[in-house]
Amino acid sequence: MAQITLPVERAGELKGMALGPTEWKPVTQDLVDRFAQATGDLQWIHTEPERALRESPFRRTIAHGYFTLGMVPVFFWDLVEITGIRLVINYGANKVRWPAPVPIPSRVRMVGEVTDLISLESSFDVVLSAKIEVENQKRPGMIAEVLYRYYR
Repeated sequence: MAQITLPVERAGELKGMALGPTEWKPVTQDLVDRFAQATGDLQWIHTEPERALRESPFRRTIAHGYFTLGMVPVFFWDLVEITGIRLVINYGANKVRWPAPVPIPSRVRMVGEVTDLISLESSFDVVLSAKIEVENQKRPGMIAEVLYRYYR
């Protein structure tokens, strides 16, 4: 169940609203390995714990940046539900940065802010400033501006 549920008629109330934090979610080697298989990105820094221990500056494997970005929709649905719409799609990302690695294993969560709502003819876009926090790390694992399109 989302932390905030609003009917579509009140979606504008989200603009400027701080969101989160979400619950912590684990990042495990198994999840990252499955992501690597699905995307074909089998780089050793993500998939070979023994080699990462020896050769990586992080001394362990780390999650792919795009794995971390891919968690944003999961977290966003935990935070916000807008009822009375027929479809929501991931519409894009304007800015994405990975200031710090997400080590494996670790736990991550998201905080964010709806920075804009853009009204269109039969839909509207929600612009989300998202930050993925890594437990026991000062710097975030990811910051991004992502867009969701809601169809009425």
